[in-house]
Amino acid sequence: MNVLIVVFAAGLMVALLYCEKKEAQNAKLAVKTLLSSLFIITAVLQFHPTPLYFRLMLIGMIFCLGGDVFLALPGKKMFLGGLVSFLLGHVFYAAAFFYTAGFNQWTVAGLAISVLTGAVVFLWLRPHLGSMKIPVLFYILVISAMVVGAWSMAGAGELAAAGRTAVFFGALAFYVSDIFVARQRFIKSEFFNRLTGLPLYYSGQFMLAFSIGSLSFIGG
Repeated sequence: MNVLIVVFAAGLMVALLYCEKKEAQNAKLAVKTLLSSLFIITAVLQFHPTPLYFRLMLIGMIFCLGGDVFLALPGKKMFLGGLVSFLLGHVFYAAAFFYTAGFNQWTVAGLAISVLTGAVVFLWLRPHLGSMKIPVLFYILVISAMVVGAWSMAGAGELAAAGRTAVFFGALAFYVSDIFVARQRFIKSEFFNRLTGLPLYYSGQFMLAFSIGSLSFIGG
């Protein structure tokens, strides 16, 4: 089943990039909605060894689906709607990570790296943000908290390696993809941002979805 999901998602990804390249707005909205719905379906179809983790992740993914729909539509209000939806998605992802893994030495390392990275990204974007400085800063803080939670998951040796590895790299892929969203919106609008950012984003989301089925406690 997982192999079929990956193959179907890859086909939709190619279709989405084609729609982005051709600027086919209606087709892009339809394909993107279907592709984003697929990572939610993937999460639901997984075995759920940690039920609360699954529930928190599912709620987060539903907010991310809303964000994807908003960002597929033109206009500043739609962009703000997408920002809020993804921000809420990150809140639930972070809650899922910290609930499952707690705090450990990796949390401290992740916090230091995330603060430094977030500061660099904000300083890079700041001259171009205008009235969006505060919303973007807040978003960077929240997504950074999500990434710190992923670092905690990576360091939680009591969890199965496959699940925490999927969480860690899924969260990082999500973070990097958002840098390309910001570049598209505030720095330079070009297809390269979509070509790079969209595969990173969906790879991250599907890794997080697949983590649900493999995230069990060793010996539990």
